[in-house]
Amino acid sequence: MTAGRDRGGFWRSNSLTLCFGAAFLVVLGAQAVAGRAEFNEQLAVEGLQQIGFGDYLMSSDFAVDVTENWQSEFLQFFLYIFGTVYLLQRGSPESKPLDRAGTESERDQRMGDHARADSPRWAGTKDWRQALYSRSLGLAMAVFFLLSWLAQSVSGVAAYNELRLRQLQAPIPWHSYLASSDFWNRSLQNWQSELLAVAAMAVLSVYLRQRGSPESKPVGATHGATGVEG
Repeated sequence: MTAGRDRGGFWRSNSLTLCFGAAFLVVLGAQAVAGRAEFNEQLAVEGLQQIGFGDYLMSSDFAVDVTENWQSEFLQFFLYIFGTVYLLQRGSPESKPLDRAGTESERDQRMGDHARADSPRWAGTKDWRQALYSRSLGLAMAVFFLLSWLAQSVSGVAAYNELRLRQLQAPIPWHSYLASSDFWNRSLQNWQSELLAVAAMAVLSVYLRQRGSPESKPVGATHGATGVEG
């Protein structure tokens, strides 16, 4: 009985991560199926032999389609995490209260001498470990963004050169691809959508509500209430 309760407790206490992780794998698989079908249609139009599902999963075409979306998502979170330190939106639960802009005091952040017994160990230090840990979430998102953007550029130049070869054109080097319209179009079309989504969430949450969600204010909260979660 104890093991069963422990197992149930684990699933419930981690349901947000587990559900979104499972949904990610399902959607990624669906994207692979649809992407292979589209890629094979292009090959058929060009009179070339179609490829199998396994070969498509290892292809640069699939890799660039995946990584160009990953990098924009991590960029969104990186900008949002660091931006909300100083940037405010009156009435939005996505914003800190208007009088708390900035990095806040060590007392407010439970750092250094104000760390508690159950605080992470590095929060109570007063050297580089505290400085690093106090920015670790934003830095992690920045690293994930740069790595996925690099992966997009590598897989992108491979896919781009494969297309050029099918059109009997000479391939281009990686550094030339970084300045190409294909690379920047893939990047910018994702960046603008992420920035629009963040701006829309910040503004709409001022006036609209979702009962029970920490991304929304309480249903009865005033429109001007800022930094209040439901």
